[in-house]
Amino acid sequence: MTITTEAPIPQGYLTKDRLELQSLARDFAMKEVLPIANELDPVGGLIPDELREKMAEVGFFGILIPEEYGGLGLGAFEYCMIAEELSRAWMSVGSLMARGNGLVGGFTGVQMKELLPRVASGEYLGAFALSESTAGSDVANISCRAVRDGDDWVVNGSKMWCTFADQADYLILFARTAPPPDPEHRHLGINVFLIDKERGTFPDGISGTPLRKIGYRGWKTWELAFDSFRLPASALIGEEGRGFYAAMTKLETARAHTAARSIGLARGALEDAISYALSREQFGHPISDFQALRFKIADMATRVETSRQMMYHVCTQIDTGRRCDLEASMIKYAASEMSEWVTSEGLQIHGGAGYTSEYAAERYWRDARLTRIFEGTSEIQLKLISDRLLGKPSRGD
Repeated sequence: MTITTEAPIPQGYLTKDRLELQSLARDFAMKEVLPIANELDPVGGLIPDELREKMAEVGFFGILIPEEYGGLGLGAFEYCMIAEELSRAWMSVGSLMARGNGLVGGFTGVQMKELLPRVASGEYLGAFALSESTAGSDVANISCRAVRDGDDWVVNGSKMWCTFADQADYLILFARTAPPPDPEHRHLGINVFLIDKERGTFPDGISGTPLRKIGYRGWKTWELAFDSFRLPASALIGEEGRGFYAAMTKLETARAHTAARSIGLARGALEDAISYALSREQFGHPISDFQALRFKIADMATRVETSRQMMYHVCTQIDTGRRCDLEASMIKYAASEMSEWVTSEGLQIHGGAGYTSEYAAERYWRDARLTRIFEGTSEIQLKLISDRLLGKPSRGD
């Protein structure tokens, strides 16, 4: 038996159109994604191309892309609402949709006209080569270099945490083209490059080593090495020297998306815990009769719904064009912390069975742990929030 928890309908948020879209995404997640996740995640299998093609047919890769470029022309609200539904089944699929919707800014009108229809159709999906071993939260510390050589750029260095790099149709590379002018402006001199590539391979000059992850399965995450890799001058995206700002664009939406994925995982844990509690018997009763578990489930559900309502608010702020970087950090922090707790409690309700791969409880728990790390760790979010509320500390850290 599969249990689904229907969220209350807050006035002004879930319109008729949004409810229909949510229902479509929920149906897709439970029928198309969940069976594949249950089969492939325990054995480390990859998301099949057939599922990727079905996602493209529904339009999941073009949610944020304007209609004039073949997308759905919707907002952060719809994007995160769908991400919650997909992540309830498999967070990796809730993340895969960002490989279409998450194209960086800086492209010219001509480039957008050429690329975005292919992105919206799922034909042209990308991966990001941003982080490095010494440049994770500290993006300004990028050391991968791109040096001009005639009409080419020559790239040397390495990148970490490049999920989907092998299966992507292009890479977005962040590389330093000039040393920073001084310690106070380390973010200057970074540029963004578009690397076209063949799906399933790396171009000459780029090699990859897959990282051994404990979760976030269904696709591979890579360490990439660039060895005198050549790019044409036309591969440069946007204004030279301002790549750091491109990396920082759309952060509010990205953090709301992580909150949505966190909520989806927690909801999966909650629904599976309810189903298990109703069917599992001990001492002659279903364990759902015991007050300790009833209160635990009530607490889990309350925390999930609290995060969902805050996410709806942040997405509404984003879609109305209001600044909400503070609130975006808050919901990313709150939802990811909530998700790890709820998924851990869900596993606890399953008892020993939850510590096996026969149930999805352990998958939700493993994936929820990652949400506290990527798109800015919980500690980074707390720093951003406290700096806004109190001002930056005098010691400068």
